[in-house]
Amino acid sequence: MTISARDLLLERFRWVGGHADMRPLFRDGDALRVVVQALVDPFRDAGVTGVCGIESRGFLLGGAAALELGVGFIAVRKAAGMFPGEKLVRETEPDYRGIRHSLRIQRALLGPVDRVLFVDDWIETGNQALAVRDLASAAGAELAGNAGVVDQMQSNAQPH
Repeated sequence: MTISARDLLLERFRWVGGHADMRPLFRDGDALRVVVQALVDPFRDAGVTGVCGIESRGFLLGGAAALELGVGFIAVRKAAGMFPGEKLVRETEPDYRGIRHSLRIQRALLGPVDRVLFVDDWIETGNQALAVRDLASAAGAELAGNAGVVDQMQSNAQPH
């Protein structure tokens, strides 16, 4: 019997102090592999040339997704931390907590021939995905799509 990516995630997902905790998923190699395959399956024939992920869980999932697709990974960093070279920067609209994030990519990592997939663990407002789309566009690249483990956007929500 084959167990679905959804079931594997739900078996490993927990709430800790009011916060979502997916760390048990990352610890289980077989479950992580199945979830990452499910994330990228809709994009296997989309001409993806790179995967973008926002620190920190987006680094883990995005890196795994890039390996699964056989492409490179483009780190999207938040405001703090070292990040050498010319950068493109976008500020997000407020997240579910009302916080704006300044997202950065290294300019040299994307260009007009690129189609990128944005991968993240949790999508609630869509504002970070929109900022990544804008960063890719500013580099001349195209966003092939978004893949999230948990999509909590309301069907009637309108991202900014």
